[in-house]
Amino acid sequence: MTGVPALTAGRSLVRTLGFAVLYLVATYAGRLTIMDGTNLSLVWPAAGVAAVWFVAQRSSRWRVFDVLALAAVTMVVNTATGAPAVLAALFFVANLAQAWMFSYLFGRWLPDLWGGGGTAPLSRPRHLWLLVAISGLATATGAVIGPTAVWLVTGSYSAPAAAVWMARNTASMLLIGAAGLCVGAGLRRRTGPRPITIESIVVTVVSAVAYLAVFGFLYGQPLAFVLIVMTVWAGSRLSTTFVVFHGLILGSVSVVCTLHGSGPFAAIASHPVRALVGQLFVGVVAVVGLAVALGRDERVAVQRAAADQARLLTTIIDSMSEGLAVVDAEGRFLLTNPASRRLIGTVSGTGQAAGNDFYGFHRTDGTLVPAGELPFQRALATGEPAGADIIVRNAGVPQGRTLAVRAVPLPYDIDGRRYAVNVFSDVTAQRRQVDELVAFAGVVAHDLSNPLTTVEGWAEIIAETVPAGTEAAGGIARISRAGARMRSLIEDLLSYTIARDSAPAPERVAAAELVAAIAADRADQAESSGTPGPDITCGELPDVEADPDLVRRLFDTVIGTAIRYAVPGRAPRIVIDGERDGDVVRIRVSDDGIGIPAGGHEAVFESFHRDPRVAGTGLGLAICRRIVHRHGGTITAAANPGGGGTTITLTLPAYARARSIEPRVPVDAEVTRTSL
Repeated sequence: MTGVPALTAGRSLVRTLGFAVLYLVATYAGRLTIMDGTNLSLVWPAAGVAAVWFVAQRSSRWRVFDVLALAAVTMVVNTATGAPAVLAALFFVANLAQAWMFSYLFGRWLPDLWGGGGTAPLSRPRHLWLLVAISGLATATGAVIGPTAVWLVTGSYSAPAAAVWMARNTASMLLIGAAGLCVGAGLRRRTGPRPITIESIVVTVVSAVAYLAVFGFLYGQPLAFVLIVMTVWAGSRLSTTFVVFHGLILGSVSVVCTLHGSGPFAAIASHPVRALVGQLFVGVVAVVGLAVALGRDERVAVQRAAADQARLLTTIIDSMSEGLAVVDAEGRFLLTNPASRRLIGTVSGTGQAAGNDFYGFHRTDGTLVPAGELPFQRALATGEPAGADIIVRNAGVPQGRTLAVRAVPLPYDIDGRRYAVNVFSDVTAQRRQVDELVAFAGVVAHDLSNPLTTVEGWAEIIAETVPAGTEAAGGIARISRAGARMRSLIEDLLSYTIARDSAPAPERVAAAELVAAIAADRADQAESSGTPGPDITCGELPDVEADPDLVRRLFDTVIGTAIRYAVPGRAPRIVIDGERDGDVVRIRVSDDGIGIPAGGHEAVFESFHRDPRVAGTGLGLAICRRIVHRHGGTITAAANPGGGGTTITLTLPAYARARSIEPRVPVDAEVTRTSL
């Protein structure tokens, strides 16, 4: 049993003695209610005592003494009250089997409670229903033996006697078992009794008066049902332990009155049926009281857990260094944290967002962010996550601060309103560092081009003077190839810098004509180099609104990448098509080449990502991604659905699109049916 230390011999024997005394008193009290013509008792509190006894002793290594004590008490009391020795022995077997089954099932089904291996008290409706099931199954085990023993001794089997056995033992286990579990858990946890309240005194007095009136003075009136009101009152307002003992004491009063011919059940002529109805009444009252009390306890526990979780989340949110704001489309705030107010530098004080000019929200190019173009507004308008770098400059942040903002719409409405979660962090230092690195790369690339031109020029002159086929000629050729690779890398670095830093100058671009011109250039290059020319098929492409120089670099690089990924020895076949999708044009470039390895479709857009199977600097598709993102679009790669190879899918603003183009940080990769 986890969490419960094994009992020492001394403690175990003390417990055995204490439970044996309680069992003796309960057995004797039960034997005083023997049915006429049988040796079967109408009431049997010993069943509940035995159940608690064996549950409490589950961790003891000296349980044999509990069995011996149970046998001694059962034999002595039964024979002393007129039962034959054989019948007394069979009653012992029935009670032992019943108590053992209760203990076994309790340990299997309720291992977290006191007596089952844990220390917790009864606290949930689930515990109650399992306790009812355990009591019923344990009683059924005893019923197989007890009434059968009476039949073997007397020669007649009584169905009412079997029913009384089931009802009396189940009610006893439920009431006394629940009381024992409450007391045991309290002693184990050392919680002590709760202070007596005025309401508990009032409930006790009113309940006593009501029970005395129904069972003592209003003889024969069917008013027992009104007593359930007392149980519901206690269960909804007072502790579970109080409810258990309230039901146990008042239930005992009702059973005693019924057996003595008083109360609403006294008119029942048959003693077994009268006892059966009385026991059922007690059981129903107990179940109702416990169900109400435990349901209340569970709700309180859930509310307390929810409050603790809310307090924890509030603490976490308030301690974040990133700003957090939950806002609706009209700018009403549902939640903000201290970091958000610190990062923005000023607040409206109205619980609603002010205009962009109030906060000083600027794009990275220095222009004010237009109304409706903040990330949370785009996210709520499209239903998709959105993000951007925003420069904040106001009286609270006079030097300016760059915030990386990401907005995600909530998947459900709150009070009929749609909200977006905004998370933003200060990236001023990071962006400054990146800008410096990019500027440095541009300067280095520019400064390296001059000496490289000199090297290439002299290599060309020397190559003309050195006889072909000599070792010197081979060395000069290697110098020329290295120079060409170096120039390609420098050009890519310059393009990478331009793609990131230059502000797009959008205008109408005929995408189909531009792709046709690039295809012709590629065919001319292949012919001049003596390599198989690419088979480029271009479908209808809608016009786009983009920077002509940047978009030409984009298409040239994507097509060049498809050519480099061609199967060796075979002319590459490239298919380009697209369509307008709302405010964007979706364009696909598909090839039949060697394809990109699984898991690498996102990595190909990273800077300096190289595929060992293909020559290149590793910057081509990174440049493409920067160009697309500068135009507010997306670019993805996946396996060609039409066969081998890859499909690159990109989006650009459609011509005459209503909104302006702004650089932005892309959010979740667009899911398409194609890829690179």
